[in-house]
Amino acid sequence: MEPVFRTLEIAAQLAVRATGTRITYQGLEHLPATGGAVVAINHTGYVDFLPAALAVMNRKRRMRFMIKAEMSEVTVVGWLIRHTGTITVDRQAGAGAYAAAVESLRAGELVGVYPEATISRSFELKEFKTGAVRMAQEAQVPIVPLIVWGAHRIWTKDHPKALGRKKFPINVAIGQPVAPSGTAQELAATMRSEMTQLLHTSQSAYPQPPGAFWLPQRLGGSAPSPAEAKALDAAELAERARRRAKRS
Repeated sequence: MEPVFRTLEIAAQLAVRATGTRITYQGLEHLPATGGAVVAINHTGYVDFLPAALAVMNRKRRMRFMIKAEMSEVTVVGWLIRHTGTITVDRQAGAGAYAAAVESLRAGELVGVYPEATISRSFELKEFKTGAVRMAQEAQVPIVPLIVWGAHRIWTKDHPKALGRKKFPINVAIGQPVAPSGTAQELAATMRSEMTQLLHTSQSAYPQPPGAFWLPQRLGGSAPSPAEAKALDAAELAERARRRAKRS
């Protein structure tokens, strides 16, 4: 039953209702009813996980997310991680998390992965890491592409949170499972192509007010271009390194 997980599911549903958030799901039937699968999710904000998790819940299943290990240092979050089967990733030594994810997949679990690793400031797909592809191939399970669009309006990088009853619409689009066949490069290219198509379809069906900070430049928004976002990411990483060096 996993009482902690069930409590979180109820809390998530209540939060959606309280804020007036409207989540539309497309392609729920593509989530396997049984068996393991890697669920590859785009990453545009801090609450992408919630609509993705609710999509899986609508299939009467649960998803084990992979998240950065630093989150476990927050007392409450650390407790939740231990009681929900969440897989923590140490970016300096990710082998343990990788092995745990493969074990979960082989045990028939759905494992949620952000192939981009970090939030995309441009709201376009960033370069993908290889972990999702490699673990799917090792566990011999499919990859299910899943796109969340609209949740970044609630909370994303470089912008204040928009909490409260905002009634933001959120689209969740799920593509057909991709078999773990071919080379890692071929599988990664297929996964990225499927996710790009889903993202563009979700964006085209969503409001596109000119100049909106949450819209990519390609659609007339004021978000950084992919090149500008990459430069901002590099500056952020350099600043983190400087602070770590200063502390040590």
